[in-house]
Amino acid sequence: MTIDLAVIALYLSGMVALGWWGMRRTRDRSDYLVAGRRLGPFMYSGTMAAVVLGGASTIGGVGLGYTYGLSGAWMVGAIGAGIILLHAFFARRISRLRVYTVAQMLDLRYGGNSRAVSGLVMWGYTFMLTVPSTLAFSTVFSGLFDMPRAVAIILGGAIVVTYSTLGGMWSVTLTDMAQFLIKTFGLLLILTPVAVWHAGGFSGMREALGPDHFAPFSIGGGTIATYFLIYALGILIGQDIWQRVFTGRNDATVTGGGLGAGVYCLVYAVAGALIGTSAAVLFPGLDNPDDAFSLIVADTLPTGLAGLVLAAALSAVMSTASGALIACSAVTSTDLLPEARRLWRRGAPSGGAAEGERDEVASNRITTLVLGAGTIAVSLLVDDVVAGLTVAYNILVGGLLVAILGGLVWRRGTRPGALASMLVGAATVIATMAAKGMLANEAIYYGLGASLAAYIAVSLATRPTEPAVLDAWQRRVRGEADAGADGPRPGAGPESPSADRTTPVASDEGAG
Repeated sequence: MTIDLAVIALYLSGMVALGWWGMRRTRDRSDYLVAGRRLGPFMYSGTMAAVVLGGASTIGGVGLGYTYGLSGAWMVGAIGAGIILLHAFFARRISRLRVYTVAQMLDLRYGGNSRAVSGLVMWGYTFMLTVPSTLAFSTVFSGLFDMPRAVAIILGGAIVVTYSTLGGMWSVTLTDMAQFLIKTFGLLLILTPVAVWHAGGFSGMREALGPDHFAPFSIGGGTIATYFLIYALGILIGQDIWQRVFTGRNDATVTGGGLGAGVYCLVYAVAGALIGTSAAVLFPGLDNPDDAFSLIVADTLPTGLAGLVLAAALSAVMSTASGALIACSAVTSTDLLPEARRLWRRGAPSGGAAEGERDEVASNRITTLVLGAGTIAVSLLVDDVVAGLTVAYNILVGGLLVAILGGLVWRRGTRPGALASMLVGAATVIATMAAKGMLANEAIYYGLGASLAAYIAVSLATRPTEPAVLDAWQRRVRGEADAGADGPRPGAGPESPSADRTTPVASDEGAG
């Protein structure tokens, strides 16, 4: 036990140290929010995989494997499919926009200012995404010592908030890479084969559990379809994912690194299901399937390796928590606070004057710290990691999917149509979850249907988007305009992006 504690303590200290190192690399807003847009393929792939494979994917994925067997891999598999789809068709165009948030993309595409609505929906998603990852600390820490749930959440959350606040995306990227390597070694290369061996191998598991645990669709076709609607489509439009796309230094990095991350997620999905299936043999009848992970680690691994694998689980939890926290901070500081200041007639802030860069970094740090404290507080009130993740993705997909993808593929889509789809979709999702329960499959179907109907109807009933706006959008998507810009100033129109920093896209500075 002492060795395991030392391993965990060393890991946690290393995360804080990497956060400090990242702070030293953070000179301006671009560094803090998108790591200077200069990650190479290896770091891009690692940080993309790390941000989507968090507590719900790890603890929740093992729990689904415990309950449903191999078909429990579908949830994480849907996430991997979404990463592949994003990078095969959309990521290059997204990267060329040179913005910080999804709401800025909507303003560029539709003209005018719609970020108050889109920013609120995205804020709800990113904030709720941070909660289940922070909540998962209680499950991981219980595998080593009898730590009270509240203490575990506060301890783990405080460490994530500390390194995220210090260096922003640079700190998150550096810690993501360490976490990616640790969980690859600990979860994929150690725990998975050891768990399967202790459970009697595939033949022993099949004999103990029966064929249903090995049927690929035993979780249910409707559930699988819902996973793909929520997670695969949610990956296409999530601020936490786009913020990683913005860090790639060029098209080749974004495409190759992203596809590699997607394949890694598919492997991770199968590994989690196998660990859970093994736990179903070794620990039948658990009241809470999420406990399967910590139990199988404690039962099958020797001292030292158990600490390493629990550190790997912490890696998974922390990577998603920190990524979602930085995304929530970006939405707050870039989209919501400027709108609030304008509404209160206190003057719009500078979007990127060189003399204000350091003040912006300080402001972003304060925002991250406050939001981090808020997510820890909310995490103390929630007790289901998969439910928290489902709520987050329901809000995101139901509220923003149609407006974002519609803007990418349909020229006739208009700003009023986009606003209507966001409002109607989000309201429908929330109302359906309130009426039928947070995990009801109907919420995403009703929300998407209502959002699509509102988008098409209102877009066709209103004037087409101005040709100048569409021309500026197309130039930006092709990378032909404003190549050095780091996104439009808050409230700026699509033809007046700020050039607050010329980003060195040709230099990697050792990043990957």
